[in-house]
Amino acid sequence: MTRISKLAFALMAAMMFAGMQTSTADAAIRCDGAYQVFKHGGQHRSPLCEDRYLAQIARKYGMRVSAYAVHNSDYEKAQVCYTIGHDIRVSHICGAYLNEGGNQRKD
Repeated sequence: MTRISKLAFALMAAMMFAGMQTSTADAAIRCDGAYQVFKHGGQHRSPLCEDRYLAQIARKYGMRVSAYAVHNSDYEKAQVCYTIGHDIRVSHICGAYLNEGGNQRKD
């Protein structure tokens, strides 16, 4: 292997390891809809769980979107909210992206 190939391989391995660390932490969070479930049985609204739930509902509408994309991209979240924000299950999540008419983002 050349020196550049070894460096590229090491860089790819490091990036994959970093990605696994993030997904492992996210996987440890249990959600019930838009609410995070704690070990003691309590629940609390959490941005991560809300985004997972929003993506889940969007997929039921036929949209091809991941929870990761919704959570990490305001643009993706806005597009999902513009499309399905009228749904009562996600209207509280999309409130910041919709006005009373449901078509404009609040500033």
